[in-house]
Amino acid sequence: MDDRRTDRKRSDLAVLTAWWRTRGGDGFLALPPPTRSRYTQSDGHEDAAELRARRGLAGPVSFAYWHWQSHERAFDRSGALRGELLLHWGGDHAAVAAGLGEGPAGFRLVDDGPGSAFRLDRITRRDAAGLPDPADAAGVRQFLAALDEPLERTADAVRRRPLSDAEAAWLHARLDGPLDLAAAARFALPLERRDALTPDEADRLLRAWREEYGGPSVKWAGWRELLRALLRHDHPEAWETVAALGAPAAPVMAAVPSERALETARSLALAGGPGTASAWLALHRELREPDPVRAAAVLAADLAAHGAPETALRGLYAGLVGSLTRAWRRETGAGPLAGRSHADLVAVRLTTEERLPRALRVLAALDARDHVEHVREAALGTGSADPDGALAAIGRYEAVRDGLLSGAGPDLTASESVLGDEWDRYRTLTDADVRWLRERVADPATGLQGLGFCLELLYAHGLAGPAEVEALLPRRTKDLTKKYPTTYTEWRHPLVTLTCLALDLGHPAADRLLSWWDGARPVWKDELRLLTHLGAPDEAKAAALWDFVTSPAHDVGQLMTWVLLRARLDGEHPLRVADRLLGAPGPSPYVLHRVLIGVADPAQPLWHYAVDSRSRGWWRRALEVAEHPDLSPQARAIGLETARDHCLVRYPDQVSPAPTEAERAAAREWIARHADA
Repeated sequence: MDDRRTDRKRSDLAVLTAWWRTRGGDGFLALPPPTRSRYTQSDGHEDAAELRARRGLAGPVSFAYWHWQSHERAFDRSGALRGELLLHWGGDHAAVAAGLGEGPAGFRLVDDGPGSAFRLDRITRRDAAGLPDPADAAGVRQFLAALDEPLERTADAVRRRPLSDAEAAWLHARLDGPLDLAAAARFALPLERRDALTPDEADRLLRAWREEYGGPSVKWAGWRELLRALLRHDHPEAWETVAALGAPAAPVMAAVPSERALETARSLALAGGPGTASAWLALHRELREPDPVRAAAVLAADLAAHGAPETALRGLYAGLVGSLTRAWRRETGAGPLAGRSHADLVAVRLTTEERLPRALRVLAALDARDHVEHVREAALGTGSADPDGALAAIGRYEAVRDGLLSGAGPDLTASESVLGDEWDRYRTLTDADVRWLRERVADPATGLQGLGFCLELLYAHGLAGPAEVEALLPRRTKDLTKKYPTTYTEWRHPLVTLTCLALDLGHPAADRLLSWWDGARPVWKDELRLLTHLGAPDEAKAAALWDFVTSPAHDVGQLMTWVLLRARLDGEHPLRVADRLLGAPGPSPYVLHRVLIGVADPAQPLWHYAVDSRSRGWWRRALEVAEHPDLSPQARAIGLETARDHCLVRYPDQVSPAPTEAERAAAREWIARHADA
């Protein structure tokens, strides 16, 4: 009894940690609880290898651990368990299961088999109707999670089991009386996902939502289900709520089709709202034209006639591919994985779909470029339903590919990670690429991210000139001086690149730009100022950069700048400059190793100081460094180590765009050839 009272006073984290310290034994390691440095599963496997080496263990060793992401999801600040703790593992599954045992008293450990993590959670109680005590937070959480578990995921929807009368009554009771909006969302969701929110509940939730957030806000977790209920019940304030939410409301409207929803989605799509064109297509198909290709052609013409933003057309294309893929899954009963493979074939086929306008076929060609080899592999492999048809579609695509891709480019408003996946395509620029990049720089609608991307490419390839300076100054001076964080990109702030260009050209605007950089405000520019020294380099600039990179100050590109600057001054490849620094006092080895890989191609340096192990660009340049005959053994070893740690070898499903089986095999073969290096 005393032990149980003590456990109740201790936090869940303390109880679980004490139990965890008792785990381990012959051939099984229980890694210590995580710190932030163990953030992913790959980090856990690395920690296990280090612990095994430190203990001098020989022979097969199995291990279990949890990482920081699981830790943050599972525990609140007080150490109370607020969700399942996922325990990951490696080695022999049976050995891990035996080493973990049944879990500490009061908790259950669920083994989902060799393909999954173990799940640790509290043991809770239910009454005869299967309902938890409303005061039991863990029991309520588990009950709601069970209600949300799908019976089936189809191409169009997630199907969940119906509620029993007792379950429905229990949920409705939680929404009775004064509403705690954050808590109410947890009970409203399982009801409305079964069309069960009542008009009165929807009205009361709407009042509470507006009161707490000063109006409709997507910050509340239950807003989608509530909006759906308002539309479903034809609530008098439903459309006022839609207007207040704007673009985010479009997918919800698509789930409750009406003429007003169709017209509202059209207005939002013409304005370029994210996600709206796809919802507009779904509504148009439901109410006007069921054939997705004909419907997309009509909507594309409407977008063109009204000068809608390019993002609207891209959203329409995504909606078209989704519609065609879902239709195929319905017809065949195929699952999500097969659906993704079929979407690749859809992209290839749409490039020659004559009913579509050229603008949509161009987007299909951009999409197909990443996936055509997957389609080919699938067609040539076993189990293809129509190999001849797929190969014929590839042939038609290849006949029109160059014409469609000429002068086309990526979505410059996409996330930095998505846009970063496009970076390596531009190591070699065609004339059409150069025209497209210059047009984007000259377009006042191109945002800072797009300018950074395009101007960096033109400058690094030596193709930026006075026209780019004149296009940006003075027309965009105010815009260009805004903060744009570039920590996780391969391109610099566009004003850094523009200043370097103006200095190289001896442009009259250079002095004005330097005066701005030397000013006291805004303070965000201070850490970037030295990056402008790459323009019109001289020994004084080199010395200032060297002072910085040998100091304890945080490097955001200064060492990369110094290496490129030194290479320009000395007329040699920057790889040799970086190589000479290895082992020398001064620069951080961590940063220097990344700079070494990053400058493998001086016409397109990789400014990102953390190796992007899912990037094809980092993989290719790591190989170039590892195989470079004029570099030191130490430099080549850094290239080899970077390649060995790349996801193409270790976790190929994380590489973007996804590699083919042939690419994966070639990567494994390369690593095998260099196993003894």
